Amino acid sequence: MKKLYAALKHPLGQAVAIVVGSYLVFDYGIRIVSVPIPNSVIIQFMLIVLAGVLVYVSDNEQRWQQFKEPIQATLVDEDKRLLRGVMLTLIPLLVGAVVFNQVRPKVGAAAQLRSIHPAPPGQITFRGRTMQLTGLENPLRGGGDLAEHYKSGRQVYYQNCLPCHGDQLDGRGHFAHGFNPTPLPFDDSGTIAQLTESFVFWRIAKGGIGLPREGTPWNSAMPAWEDFLTEDEIWAVIIFLYEQSGWQPRTWGESEAGGGDE
Repeated sequence: MKKLYAALKHPLGQAVAIVVGSYLVFDYGIRIVSVPIPNSVIIQFMLIVLAGVLVYVSDNEQRWQQFKEPIQATLVDEDKRLLRGVMLTLIPLLVGAVVFNQVRPKVGAAAQLRSIHPAPPGQITFRGRTMQLTGLENPLRGGGDLAEHYKSGRQVYYQNCLPCHGDQLDGRGHFAHGFNPTPLPFDDSGTIAQLTESFVFWRIAKGGIGLPREGTPWNSAMPAWEDFLTEDEIWAVIIFLYEQSGWQPRTWGESEAGGGDE
């Protein structure tokens, strides 16, 4: 007890006690009386505490010298070689363990069931204009040169979609590993082959932001492309996706016979 009291009277002991006590309060104490706070906020609080501690221990020369004495002795005294060796071993291991725990993949059960292809709304607004999705077909298939539409869609895809969905439309673009869930592979029979073109238009136009409740909790990271692409560009890239993958889009007759889109 006397040793603990003496340690707390020393500026270094006081600094350690304040830092550790503050962390326990921020991480555990607040959790008892309120909701947990994000780690990023805890880090900000701890940086403020650390700055305050450094100001306190250095506000006069005597306290600053007392604070530095045990640190300097540990780093340079000959009789502290064993302690230095232990610290040089344990500190990197501790830092490595913390970093590993932060970056390692964590697998947990979903909070609720998620539909991969949630039911689309009957209508949406596209750039302020109402579009009826029910029964809607790709207007570019009914007029113009399909080869030109394919060429235009290919340009849109490779300028905007390739980093996530990949050069082979397999969902393995060079950004794909950074997302959970990963981008859809269009070459898989379980994706666009099961969908009408109006469904695909809705998903491209609204992105992950426009997913309904059953599409959570693993929402798509895809942006709302209506903010960047015109209506014709979206229809053209849909033509490219089907032509390039070799699938045929479901028609509304098939959807009605099968009980609707997934």
